[in-house]
Amino acid sequence: MPFRRLCDWLRLGNARVAEIIIPLVFVTCLWFFSTGAILWLNRLDRETHPASLLAISVLCGPAVCGVIVSASESSASAAYLAFVSTLIIWGWHEMSFLMGFVAGPRRVPCPEGAKGWERFRLATATLIHHEIALAATCLVLFVMTWGQPNQVAAQTFALLFAMRLCSKFNIFLGVANTGAEMMPDHLNYLKSYFRTRAMNPLFPFTLVGSLLLAAVLINAALAAPAGGGEAVGYSLLVVLAMLGVIENCILMMPLRSSELWAWAKPRTSNLQQPRLVPTSSVNQIKK
Repeated sequence: MPFRRLCDWLRLGNARVAEIIIPLVFVTCLWFFSTGAILWLNRLDRETHPASLLAISVLCGPAVCGVIVSASESSASAAYLAFVSTLIIWGWHEMSFLMGFVAGPRRVPCPEGAKGWERFRLATATLIHHEIALAATCLVLFVMTWGQPNQVAAQTFALLFAMRLCSKFNIFLGVANTGAEMMPDHLNYLKSYFRTRAMNPLFPFTLVGSLLLAAVLINAALAAPAGGGEAVGYSLLVVLAMLGVIENCILMMPLRSSELWAWAKPRTSNLQQPRLVPTSSVNQIKK
């Protein structure tokens, strides 16, 4: 039955084709350019960071209003409004962490010889405030939209939170592409908690779990009435989940993912220009 629905959805001339193309282009472009914008702002001089965080804090006001207004609506436009509003809120958390405002009580490198639970405890202390803020925001969004017909905001934030946690655990355990070259100077201490490995025990479960979640979301999108907010909302989540799968796969590729956002490097930055080179040719981070 799901396969038959998928065939109907993809049939040429079917109106539901728009429900694939539009969310695909919309979410991909929004993800790509918003990530680049955050990286660009983060790579500017640190004196500019308070103003940047203040600017997105101001934007969070309308974003929260967007979540509240869209929650009671079940239209396609309400789904898009909830999605964009949530990404603005998520962007605030990303900027507050990358700029060093909300991270954790520990801001020094991992000591030599730290292993197992001790290394995990120390690594957690570097970003626990950030994780608590994310979890609290996720809970607030679910409370704000509880019982409402439009759950896209809470679902989007929860999906982003889950994907980011998976990435962090994988980077802690060891991946081929840690993305360390994208870290700003003031977060250099975090690199000592990364581990470079060809594979780790968690990654296969992360990949399979992500694909299963994407399949569940696809089935939900196919089962929803055509053209409605529910179908659009699930379609947006499907694209976001698939981008999460791609990001997880990039972690295990011996390539520098920063090449995707080379354009977001300010001329004033003292970071080395990223090049698409094998990880084996880069200085490896000691275990």
